[in-house]
Amino acid sequence: MKGVRHYPGFLPMAVACLIILYAPLIVVMIYSFNGSTSITTWGGFSWRWYADVFTGPEAPRFKAAAWNSITIAVLAATTATAIAVAASLAMIRGGRFRGKSATFALINLPLMVPEIVVAVACLIFFTTIGLTTGYLTILIAHITFCIPFAYLPIAARLQGIEDTYEQAARDLYASRAQAFRLILLPLMMPGILSGFLLAFIISLDDFIITNFVKGAGMETLPTAIFGSVKQGIKPNIMAISTMMLAVSVIFVTLSYLVNRIGQRTRA
Repeated sequence: MKGVRHYPGFLPMAVACLIILYAPLIVVMIYSFNGSTSITTWGGFSWRWYADVFTGPEAPRFKAAAWNSITIAVLAATTATAIAVAASLAMIRGGRFRGKSATFALINLPLMVPEIVVAVACLIFFTTIGLTTGYLTILIAHITFCIPFAYLPIAARLQGIEDTYEQAARDLYASRAQAFRLILLPLMMPGILSGFLLAFIISLDDFIITNFVKGAGMETLPTAIFGSVKQGIKPNIMAISTMMLAVSVIFVTLSYLVNRIGQRTRA
């Protein structure tokens, strides 16, 4: 049976898709090292715009926005991962229960619903209950949106762990809590780390939901970049975008590697 790459036109189509997807990112990365103030004219290789991000006139704003983004991402990813662990245990180790299919659909709903719909729904909900938009509303919205991203690798890992390990621990007079803490949790750890890393980068890079629920005077790094771009694209924005891209690539790669290591260990 022939692989998909052997079909006529597959290679040119794949190359065209890769160029369309990644050529703009490559251009941004290259011009972030441009020594000129122009975003289109090459003025030689320089690190000046990376230095400008940390020492320039907009540095305090970007530092505050970056701190907000990082702290929200850590809190959201940690909470979402804890909820995802509990959800995966209930869905996979909990046996059959009424509403299981509906629960699974509810967990994965943020993946299927357009992000703009989630953003509007969060804003309406916060307004209805009288919660002032700001740091807390961003955190709550990010936790909700990150749960399915943390759940998928954790559930996939848990499905590959046979329940005989826990049964053996119970036969040796371990309590349920001890069997989970000493046996199941270490086996689940690659999936938990992978889910945490994925949820972290999803929260860190989010713009649409954050822009709806952030409130006045509250900025994360994506919204701060958007605010600067509205005044015109500057080379320092390309530098920030390149750094965010590098962080995203590193975290996604780590998530993939941790998941692969877990699969090899299981095998």
